[in-house]
Amino acid sequence: MMRRIALAALVIGLLGVASMWLVSLRPAIAAVQPPPLENFAAATVARGQALAAAGHCASCHTKAGGAAYAGGYAVNTPFGLIYGTNITPDAETGIGRWSQAAFARAMREGVGRDGSHLFPAFPYYAYTKLSDEDIAALYAYLMTRPPVAATTPANTLPFPLKIRAFQAGWKMLFFRSGRFQPDASKSAEWNRGAYLAEGLADCSGCHTPRNSLGAERTRYPYAGNIIDGWIAPALNSSNPSPIPWTEDELFTYLRTGASKLHGATGATMTSVIRDSLELPIVPDSDVRAIAVYFSEMDNAGVRGASIEATTRNALATSHLGSEQENDDDANLYASACISCHYNRGPIPLPARPELSLNSALTLSEPTNFIQAVLRGFGSAEGAPGLVMPAYSSLSDVQIARLALYLRRTRTNLPPWTDVESKVARIRRELR
Repeated sequence: MMRRIALAALVIGLLGVASMWLVSLRPAIAAVQPPPLENFAAATVARGQALAAAGHCASCHTKAGGAAYAGGYAVNTPFGLIYGTNITPDAETGIGRWSQAAFARAMREGVGRDGSHLFPAFPYYAYTKLSDEDIAALYAYLMTRPPVAATTPANTLPFPLKIRAFQAGWKMLFFRSGRFQPDASKSAEWNRGAYLAEGLADCSGCHTPRNSLGAERTRYPYAGNIIDGWIAPALNSSNPSPIPWTEDELFTYLRTGASKLHGATGATMTSVIRDSLELPIVPDSDVRAIAVYFSEMDNAGVRGASIEATTRNALATSHLGSEQENDDDANLYASACISCHYNRGPIPLPARPELSLNSALTLSEPTNFIQAVLRGFGSAEGAPGLVMPAYSSLSDVQIARLALYLRRTRTNLPPWTDVESKVARIRRELR
């Protein structure tokens, strides 16, 4: 009887694997000769350039110090490293022999030219919303880049996750193909922002929590997520910023990397701005449309009446630490931080981020504050012109004291717990 049960289980398992293999099959699309540059209209290429910038394509397809779009950037997933591929028109190592049909299928269905399934670190689940015209423009732009011979490193996904056929099962569970559908009740500008944010820029890729299989938890859109050890804050009405993200503030932040009422960019958001939305090729109208979309999501219009009072109250605390010699925590803050973060008013200066208005202090966890203190920000890592030294020489106890001091003097929120151990953990991860 036990042998029969084992045999039946083996047969069922083999049938399951065979079924998955059959479901996963996708035909290869024939290779083509690299199309001549004159095949692509200049206007189409220019449009593709703007779209590639707005979609920060180079961020995942260019390694540090490498040629643009030649691949090699490591996307750090919970399952292992997945490397951005070479998408220059090199015939052997890039996409030079890809037809536009093959390119469109990869963008919209997550299937390579050879029929293999792409890992969802490449956000085809967002790109599926793109229009035919935009797919064609992106193809034209990439196919007119200088070809670079560069082999992509092997991914580090463990067995059996590295078996691409299993991605067919992931798609059955979590992927829905389809173009963007405008909301007739919204303005054209709002719909443009939604199209860019939901499709091309894949904003939810960082700001929506994910389940244990790496898929977005679509029931909680833009509710926040952990990316590379940082908290990507919620962008919906639960956004933790003391001041709502108005259209103007968000436009300025997305365009420059700094907002006088919110602070400066950092972590992975830096490349989204400095290598993408900050570029002149991206029109103001597109950045403004994204700002319109998310400012409404944040209910900024309803909450806007509180901005003046919140700003005034924040500036009233900006001096704390400068004359409190009997408070060791205040003295620690004064010696390390206040020279760069003190604002006199009437509004904070973008070059002196006001900590009372920064979500690093109002998040439910001190993660972003600790990361900023331990890492610092170089001239290429945050808003242009803003540099913060790393304070990794401070002990875990000292950084925890700084975090708790600022939490209690700059917010009305309850104190964080177990901060010292969290500092130690993040320090170990950085090492």
